[in-house]
Amino acid sequence: MYPADYRYTKQHEWVKVDGEVGIVGITHYAQQELGDVVFVDMPKPGTKIKLGTSFGTVESVKAVSEIFSPVSGEILETNGLLSDAPEKINADPHVTAWLIKVKLDDPKEAASLMDAVAYQSYVEAAAKDH
Repeated sequence: MYPADYRYTKQHEWVKVDGEVGIVGITHYAQQELGDVVFVDMPKPGTKIKLGTSFGTVESVKAVSEIFSPVSGEILETNGLLSDAPEKINADPHVTAWLIKVKLDDPKEAASLMDAVAYQSYVEAAAKDH
């Protein structure tokens, strides 16, 4: 369920590192917890973001949730598809519904995040706590 080449945070964001670029989104678990996504608010390209800081929000019929950056760098691009169709996050959070592309300050930074196996275990433990 969780792509093996991505890295994951405890706040349920993912990053896929491709050279000096990180593609960032929220996980299947996050979109499931949020429910039907109705709006996504993201910063403009050129914005600098830092690991662990909020860079936008995802609004669902249930709640508004902050999105925390899994990496540090400069936003190169936001996913314009989500402006018109935020519900794509519910349908395909790991591929078509990425949020931002970031020019990474340090491509090795993502290595400290959970791999897919560790994240799956983390989600299963969180589900038991519900």
